[in-house]
Amino acid sequence: MKLSIVGPAIPNLPWQPKPAGNPDIIWRYDANPIIARRPLPRVTGIYNSAVVPWQKGFIGVFRTEGMDRMPHLHVGRSLDGYKFEFEPKPISFTCDDPEVAKHEYAYDPRVTLIEGVYYVTWCNGYHGPTIGVARTTNFVHFEQLENAFLPYNRNGVFFPRRFGGKFLMLSRPSDTGHTPFGDIFVSESPDLTYWGKHRHIAGRGWPWFQGTKIGAGPSPIETSEGWLLFYHAVTTTCNGFVYSMSAMLLDLEQPWKVIARCKEALLCPEAPYEVAGFVPGVCFPVGCLCDAATGRIAIYYGAADTVTALCFCQADEIVEFVKSNSL
Repeated sequence: MKLSIVGPAIPNLPWQPKPAGNPDIIWRYDANPIIARRPLPRVTGIYNSAVVPWQKGFIGVFRTEGMDRMPHLHVGRSLDGYKFEFEPKPISFTCDDPEVAKHEYAYDPRVTLIEGVYYVTWCNGYHGPTIGVARTTNFVHFEQLENAFLPYNRNGVFFPRRFGGKFLMLSRPSDTGHTPFGDIFVSESPDLTYWGKHRHIAGRGWPWFQGTKIGAGPSPIETSEGWLLFYHAVTTTCNGFVYSMSAMLLDLEQPWKVIARCKEALLCPEAPYEVAGFVPGVCFPVGCLCDAATGRIAIYYGAADTVTALCFCQADEIVEFVKSNSL
């Protein structure tokens, strides 16, 4: 299959070829985890974080948790995409509206480049979890905008371009609990303040690996075959939740229409750092780098809600597998 990708060439993309004899579509970096549990003083976990190309290297927004288990967002920088240095203090957002500036916590950030501006979305504590939105051009000053939705909502993820002049964001509405409601929706906005035209994309259900809930992962990748969306899929076992990674293809111009959706997980918690940690049994994709020139993809994912790991795949292989193994 000849697949074309809309996006930048990333010649220094972190990459490791698939090991000989490995039958998997997605394979792990053999030196995982790339970010250990305590990269900063009094931090006991750093995971579920987003990374984008920046100047000659990479930059990202990272979720950290301290000894009180309250999550915060920090900027991290890297020359090679493997080793990161972190700002010691959490991001301080600027906002003219003191009501919008209120927040109790911040976690699971995504970063999306749209028309030269980097937009950060995260689960923002405002009388319950909602979707916080901020923008930056230098990763030093962050302007916080209106929260996108009413509580309760999680996993807000922008598409990397506008549709008819409108911004589009994926999300997973929920209730006050941790898990109820588990479907992905898309909403549009002309101005990043008012959101509407909510459309259902996909829901939890059969097969079992995604029976409890699903949620958008990194920003979708635009390909000639459709939008490639990696997502986390959750099942409930006798020992609790298990988070795996899968993928679907969405229509290029009507992305609430699913072209194909993989009927199985592409990465399940198996490695020691995925099955042992603060929350065992978690592979949670949030950051994604795709080299449009080669189709190579590097995915940053949180492991066991404790550390950050890296895995790899080829865009054409993923797209073909999803189409050939669709629900």
